[in-house]
Amino acid sequence: MQTHVVRLTKGEDVNIILGQAHFIKTVEDLHEALVGAVPGIRFGVAFNEASGPALVRASGSDPELTQQAAANAQAPGAGHVFLILLGNAFPINILNAIKAVPEVCQIYCATANPVDVIVGETDLGRGVLGVIDGERTKGVESEQDAAARKALLRKFGYKA
Repeated sequence: MQTHVVRLTKGEDVNIILGQAHFIKTVEDLHEALVGAVPGIRFGVAFNEASGPALVRASGSDPELTQQAAANAQAPGAGHVFLILLGNAFPINILNAIKAVPEVCQIYCATANPVDVIVGETDLGRGVLGVIDGERTKGVESEQDAAARKALLRKFGYKA
C-alpha cells in the first residue's frame, strides 16, 4: 500500500465537511438535506463514485463552491467520499441533517481549518485513512482562554 497526503483547498471563510457514503444518489440527497436545513444556504457538494464510470458527481447552490467541491473531491480520488463546501453556514447548522441521510456512513471532519487527507492506495483503488484538521495543540487553556471561549460562543448565539 502507498500513502499520500492531499491538502484540500478552500477560501478562508469557507467551511468544509468531508465524509463517506455508499450510493450514487448521495449527491442529490445531500443537496436536498442542505437546502432543507438552512434557507438560502450557499454550498457545493461533490461525491466520488467507487465503481462503474467512477466519476465525481457534483451539485450545489453556488457555482464556484460546486466547482471547488468537485476539484477537492477529485484530489484524493477515494471512492465513496463526499465533500461539502459551505459559504454562509457553519457545520453545526447542518451536521444533523447530513448524518440523517441514509447512505452517509461517517464524517471525517467538519471545519474551517486547513485539512490534509491521508489517503491509502492499493491495486483496488484509494481510500481515506484519516484527516489532519488544523494545527498541533499548543497547550491547555487558562482561565482567560476559557472566558474568551465562553464569550465567543455567546456572541455567536450558541450559548445563552
